[in-house]
Amino acid sequence: MCVTYTGREAMSAPSGFRHIAGALDRKAQENLCLEIAEVLRSAPLYTPTMPRSGKPFSVRMTNCGPLGWVSDKSGYRYQQAQPVSGNPWPPMPEQLLGLWQEFTGFAAPPEACLVNWYGPKAKLGLHVDADEAETQAPVLSLSLGDDAWFRIGGLQRRDPTERILLKSGDIVVLGGEARLAYHGIDRIQPGTSDLLAEHGRFNLTLRRVNVAN
Repeated sequence: MCVTYTGREAMSAPSGFRHIAGALDRKAQENLCLEIAEVLRSAPLYTPTMPRSGKPFSVRMTNCGPLGWVSDKSGYRYQQAQPVSGNPWPPMPEQLLGLWQEFTGFAAPPEACLVNWYGPKAKLGLHVDADEAETQAPVLSLSLGDDAWFRIGGLQRRDPTERILLKSGDIVVLGGEARLAYHGIDRIQPGTSDLLAEHGRFNLTLRRVNVAN
């Protein structure tokens, strides 16, 4: 089921926001988990820190694809190497590239897939994905594992927000005006999925970083 939020359905969600519930069935989710396990063997999860303060995130993360998004005391940025090992990021699974083509329709491929793992108490405050030069490309986000309360707002931090429950296999697309909308994860609901052996929740966020030629 695809839900496009417009008008009175969701006053705080700009046009171009889509929530595709149940985009991946159980078998597709299991196959993707195997692919992500391979990514983690090459690029293990680590704990990033906030710029300036050095405060650790509550989520752990890694990346796959030509570029990876990182955060540390020197700031937010994309880079070609893992910050811990210095090795290149592992390739992006073909299944993710197929989902990008199917649900975004953007001609150029994604260059980065940010892999966030949420434990029982992890969350992610309201933020905007604004570190990419290519803002015409949508951002595609895929949930695997425990349910999570996703919050979507407007183009200003002070704009009204509302919550949407994301389940394993759901996809969210931020395109159009919603490409620069504030969004975040309030909390997850531990134990709501048995997909992951380690429990918790993976969120896979696909982004095009550089302007497509």
